[in-house]
Amino acid sequence: MTTYMLSVHTTGEARPVPSEAEMRASWERIGLLERDLQAAGAWLLSARLHAADTATVVRHADGRVVTTDGPFVEAREHLGGFYLIEADDLDAALSWAARVSDCIGMPIEVRPATTRTTPGA
Repeated sequence: MTTYMLSVHTTGEARPVPSEAEMRASWERIGLLERDLQAAGAWLLSARLHAADTATVVRHADGRVVTTDGPFVEAREHLGGFYLIEADDLDAALSWAARVSDCIGMPIEVRPATTRTTPGA
């Protein structure tokens, strides 16, 4: 099994505000997808991130720690959330990504990932 990151990128542009019924239906589809991921043994982790303007960047500069507000790079798109899954191959990961894209209406980037569960492992 290979670990893949299915990442959602957002432009931060205003999207039409869904109705309560549309939101409920969307969360039901996402819940079903996530239960299917778990039942298939593919689920490792999922996270939905707050808006890019809530980010703080930490770096070393001239021997000291410097923090700045906002995302690391000035970009039109920012990481909005992700799933870490295990899949037999890229085709299986792409199939899961297609379901995620269908649920949320956004493109999904699929990338193999190397994970560590303990320091130094």
